[in-house]
Amino acid sequence: MIQVRLPIQINEQSAEPLYHQIKVQLRALIVSGQLEEGTLLPSIRELAQTVKCSVITVKRVYSDLEAEGLLRTRQGTGTYVAKVGEQERDRHRLSVVIEALEQAVVAGKRVQCTEAELEELFRESLRKHYGPGGEET
Repeated sequence: MIQVRLPIQINEQSAEPLYHQIKVQLRALIVSGQLEEGTLLPSIRELAQTVKCSVITVKRVYSDLEAEGLLRTRQGTGTYVAKVGEQERDRHRLSVVIEALEQAVVAGKRVQCTEAELEELFRESLRKHYGPGGEET
């Protein structure tokens, strides 16, 4: 079994806790299919060293993602990507987007954006990332 190097990027200037940054990125790698079923993940200690955080932080991420059904741990052999069905993958995939949208709306309300302003910002973002014809760029 080949162990992968996880392309997790930590932003130390972000207000988001390290735990959340790691969990969101690892979940995205799994639900997008970039990490396939059976992929061996780095040990808790190895990932903690790679992203420069505590072992407890990574242990919590792995434990939470295991509780979500995305990872499975075999004593003595490591932590692997679990089998994720298509419906479950879609549910997780969309939940990530919903969470980000919710955070964007909260941030907009915090600075007193109107609903119309938020809708226009969302449309601009769509055009920026998908182009004027709706094609992904």
